[in-house]
Amino acid sequence: MNQVRLIASIAERDVLRYTPAGIPIVAARLLHSSTQSEAGIARLVEFEIAAQAAGRISEEFNQADLGGTYHFTGFLARKNRNSRSMVFHITGFE
Repeated sequence: MNQVRLIASIAERDVLRYTPAGIPIVAARLLHSSTQSEAGIARLVEFEIAAQAAGRISEEFNQADLGGTYHFTGFLARKNRNSRSMVFHITGFE
């Protein structure tokens, strides 16, 4: 199963664009910071992740406040077929 839930803030967001098939899509960078328990020790976890929202959710995501913190759901996939880089594909947020 490839399902990701993440609390993060929107660090930056590109302009809404359309794929050649006419699907709206917007790319962004999300920032996450939390304390996680690993081997019984509290660990500060901070990272930035590439993300994108496509279809109906992209228009809602495009209106979300920059710097705002949201609960995101989605999945991870390669940036493109030949890439090793991962992108978080947003399927929902609140």
